[in-house]
Amino acid sequence: MIGYFKKYELLFKQPAGTSRGVLNTRTVWYLYVEENGRTGLGECAPLPGLSKETPDQIDYLIEDVCSDPMHFAENQELLLDYPSLRFALETALLDLKNGGHRILFPSPFTEGKAGIPINGLIWMGEAANMQSQTEAKLAAGFRCLKLKIGAIDFETELELLQSIRKRFSPGQITLRVDANGAFKVDEARKKLELLAALQLHSIEQPIAAGRWTDLAKLCEETPVPIALDEELIGLNKREDKELMLDMVRPQYLVLKPSLLGGLSGCDEWIELAEERNIGWWITSYLESNIGLNAIAQWAFTKNIKTHQGLGTGQLFTNNIDSPLEIRGEQLWFDPNLGFGR
Repeated sequence: MIGYFKKYELLFKQPAGTSRGVLNTRTVWYLYVEENGRTGLGECAPLPGLSKETPDQIDYLIEDVCSDPMHFAENQELLLDYPSLRFALETALLDLKNGGHRILFPSPFTEGKAGIPINGLIWMGEAANMQSQTEAKLAAGFRCLKLKIGAIDFETELELLQSIRKRFSPGQITLRVDANGAFKVDEARKKLELLAALQLHSIEQPIAAGRWTDLAKLCEETPVPIALDEELIGLNKREDKELMLDMVRPQYLVLKPSLLGGLSGCDEWIELAEERNIGWWITSYLESNIGLNAIAQWAFTKNIKTHQGLGTGQLFTNNIDSPLEIRGEQLWFDPNLGFGR
């Protein structure tokens, strides 16, 4: 088996506002493994400032992985602290195992017979821009909206949410919000009470990660179900995951394979969450269609019932061609179409 990689810069159609600032470009690494005339492909997509590994570390370590892919696959502890690279290697090997045609998990999804319900993501920005994004998602048929909040003043964000709820009941539109840790601890409870009046499905990461005692108290008393996101990053050992879950007791987990140790790392989170009656959903994180494809195929195998966060592939001007399509509020795989690269 041989391995090699290619670095690729994704270009956003328009600046993407995130909790780590505004992004115009996104660097990813495509990891290839070849054997017996077949080629498996995986995507390594760390995000500077959020991922635990840095681009410089990836540049260095990916060469070692390519020199002996099976050594790293058989000794997973070597990549425990490099979740995006672990995700790339495991998905490339899964692809290779299944013939090298980007079908990692054959299913009714990859046969084009079933779709995956997804939420419509409203990016941080000026109020008018967020309003126009919301209208576009509603017009496209989305019935679950996730709004990123914390970038502008809370009152304006609250007004936007109120305007949606006045038009659509909870039975018509499910509303999720993601605060990306923006709330101060002493103001979080009051803001959650104001949001509760809107009958939200959940709020992701209301306060900054790492404050387990404060977060545990908030999860116990919250009027809005809390989903943990950034809190999970860096907890790669099973005992660390168990410790946090037992102390904090959140209502939901948001699982991002590129940030959380790949598919195997997220499988472990799911196992631990379900043992504790904690809900979860799966989200891509600004990967190109290569990473999104792997995540979507894996997600479908989980017999999911709720809306997932799998729609970011439309953000780039130079994304990799793929069979993935968004139809209404579902992500579909068209088996008659192929992949680029």
